[in-house]
Amino acid sequence: MTEDEISRIVIGCAIEVHKNLGPGLLESAYQECLCYELKNKGLEIQKEKALPVIYKDIKLDQGYRIDILIENKVVIELKTVEYFTDVHSAQILTYLKLGEYKLGLLINFHVSLLKNGIKRFIM
Repeated sequence: MTEDEISRIVIGCAIEVHKNLGPGLLESAYQECLCYELKNKGLEIQKEKALPVIYKDIKLDQGYRIDILIENKVVIELKTVEYFTDVHSAQILTYLKLGEYKLGLLINFHVSLLKNGIKRFIM
């Protein structure tokens, strides 16, 4: 399955979760529900995937955690914020770079219409 195919499934599942729950919950609630939907679509997911930072000869295991990694290809970073900031974009771009992934989705569930809370990042 390509990154684009995975992306379409993720967005559909995220819309389903948002349609049922609406805005206003904690990020962890959306994460659990989205993982449930993704698993039901038959996708392999890793929740809170550790992403170490490697610098020269040292490996920092306490680096970062990807909210959801799908099929070891697509990074999903979830938010429940008023609006995205440059820090949110930098965060997902860092995950893509460190993990050598090609596609990432930044999804903000704290919006009235979910399509307005999705940003796609390509490396």
